[in-house]
Amino acid sequence: MNISIFGMGYVGCVTGACFADMGHKVLGVEPNAVKLNLINSGKSPIVEKDLDGLIAKVVQNGSFRATDDWQKAIDETELALICVGTPSRSNGSIDLTYVQRVCQQIGAALAKRQSRFTVVIRSTVVPGTLEKTVIPALEQASGKKVGKDFGLCMHPEFLREGTSIHDFYNPPKTVIGEYDAESGAALAKLYQSMSLPLIRTSLKVAEMVKYADNSFHALKVSFANEIGNLCKEMGIDSHAVMSIFCQDTKLNLSPYYLKPGFAFGGSCLPKDLHALIHEARSHELQVPLLSAVLQSNSLQILKVVNKLLSYKGRSIGFLGLSFKGGTDDLRSSPIVEVIETLLGKGFKIKIYDQHVSVARLMGANKEYIEREIPHLSRLMCGSAEEIVQESDVVVVSHRDEGFKRALAGLKAGQTLIDLVRIADGNVWPGCEYYGICW
Repeated sequence: MNISIFGMGYVGCVTGACFADMGHKVLGVEPNAVKLNLINSGKSPIVEKDLDGLIAKVVQNGSFRATDDWQKAIDETELALICVGTPSRSNGSIDLTYVQRVCQQIGAALAKRQSRFTVVIRSTVVPGTLEKTVIPALEQASGKKVGKDFGLCMHPEFLREGTSIHDFYNPPKTVIGEYDAESGAALAKLYQSMSLPLIRTSLKVAEMVKYADNSFHALKVSFANEIGNLCKEMGIDSHAVMSIFCQDTKLNLSPYYLKPGFAFGGSCLPKDLHALIHEARSHELQVPLLSAVLQSNSLQILKVVNKLLSYKGRSIGFLGLSFKGGTDDLRSSPIVEVIETLLGKGFKIKIYDQHVSVARLMGANKEYIEREIPHLSRLMCGSAEEIVQESDVVVVSHRDEGFKRALAGLKAGQTLIDLVRIADGNVWPGCEYYGICW
């Protein structure tokens, strides 16, 4: 396949060299004469392990060359990858100057083109950039329409400096955000000789994935450092602690806990975070990340409270009372905090949780409900169906098949507040649906 790559920086050079090595014909577009001449002489303009040898190889065999003629690049290729920089402005926003400029160049070249062409954004851009910036720039400069005259994809890169060539050939995922299926198919053809996890999704999801990845990587570094700082103050080997921590691939390094939804609660997480933060303070040590976890959790609870306050005068039914499904543990249950707040505001409330029955509660849970929330027992109903039938607004806080069946009884005019994504979107015609994080 003949492809052009706009921007011979780090991502563009690695991407271009690797695609050329796979047998594609690659034309790199670069206005900087120094970079252009280095590439065409078989040398890498950047320092990266194994890249010098790879560029020398693909330039010598004629599969990779560079030019400053963007019209020629579009004329001679079927697909263009935009790999230009998106640096930060002083206020933290990204500068799209280079992306806009390249889109205008590609658009101008497309104006004379008869056959369909596919434009691919590989630069890191915030969600909505393709819709609000890239498409208007391409359409205005070309006089053509996306999806009809040219295709469009978002193709984030997940390359680590120092290991980028290995990462290109051994990716944890390859993400294609597509404007339409034809656009995605054109980009997917580049990888048809490779066996890899290929994910095709929407433009905005693909734009956001890179930011989710990098934010989580930054979070992990800061988390490990705060644990390490505290361990040092307490005379503990932090590397031994984190080595054991990383051996847990069921909970710690896994998809578990990484599904957007409601707040955490229970007898462990809040208590242990409070204890660890207190211990840090006793050593005069700041742990801003760990402290912010509790603040963030409280904001998620407040988000639900504020949403429900807008339904003043309407009856509200809750499906699920314990801190998570499949348990009767009410200690530090975030939904209890929501209910307590609404009761204080005079709301009419009913609750159902098949695992929480005052008659059969024992031990710590029985003591907790008798001491902290005895009034909630008077609000308990006998079935999920009763909640659905007698409530204007239904709040579901547990993912439960019984709840899902009961929700089939929702009628037009009722509202469902979904804290667990019990279904994909609003599958209840005529009902107002609100997903807390989706």
